[in-house]
Amino acid sequence: MTDLPARRLLLVHAHPDDESINNGVTMARYAAEGAHVTLVTCTLGERGEVIPPELAHLSGAALGGHRRQELAAAMRALGVDDFRLLGGPGRFADSGMMGLPDNDDPGCLWQADVDRAAGLLVEVIREVRPQVLVTYDPDGGYGHPDHIQAHRIAMRAAELAAEAGCPVAKVYWNRVPRSVAEDAFARLGEELPGLPFEKAAGVGDVPGVVDDEVITTEIRGEGFTHAAKAAAMRAHATQITVDEPYFVLSNELAQPLFTTEYYELVRGERGPGDGRETDLFAGIGTGEVS
Repeated sequence: MTDLPARRLLLVHAHPDDESINNGVTMARYAAEGAHVTLVTCTLGERGEVIPPELAHLSGAALGGHRRQELAAAMRALGVDDFRLLGGPGRFADSGMMGLPDNDDPGCLWQADVDRAAGLLVEVIREVRPQVLVTYDPDGGYGHPDHIQAHRIAMRAAELAAEAGCPVAKVYWNRVPRSVAEDAFARLGEELPGLPFEKAAGVGDVPGVVDDEVITTEIRGEGFTHAAKAAAMRAHATQITVDEPYFVLSNELAQPLFTTEYYELVRGERGPGDGRETDLFAGIGTGEVS
């Protein structure tokens, strides 16, 4: 790939929809600003639970194919052109929830050799040479095997890429500050009687919630980026029902749609100034943006 923009962002996710929920504002912002945004999704989410009754017949490969179309629609909403499946379509299957027999499928992501899978991601890193990589924390945010494995693959790929002379300047994990989550759920509790959802989730149901001091960076949803995130989430109709500023997954428990997205910088130099960064590329020198 030639003539890439000066700023390049890579995001690594487990299934279609994870990117829009976690990083929709961030992706829309940087795409609009002219950065090259690359999304690598590790599986097609073939074992996801389908919400709409009219799509309930979808399962396995058929569901995976449909979710791939949903992903394409979500990327259009975010303005992202470069989105890929790790190793190509069907290379790694959805592993299902932790502890289920699906985890033992030899073709699922949970059973993948991390170094081999990371090698596939290194190929992407060598091509687009991102300065910033975003992925999950070691628990995958909430313990899903595919999220955990995506974390392992992304972090190992960053190591291997550095050894190959293609270092990634900054690595971030998706986070949510506890105070923000608590305030949002307090509002949800007050507004729930007027919503089309019967029950609310809780702070413990939100992936990646940490104490506020862990947060290093926040990306605010301003202008159209807020609307772009909601549109991208709506595109994943098999998995998400949106009624702004809330949404539900297949568990039918309402939770907040966060229009500011938060991160923990785990590798690389923090940008200058006090307080939280407001730019994932903060502090990256001109020599690293090339």
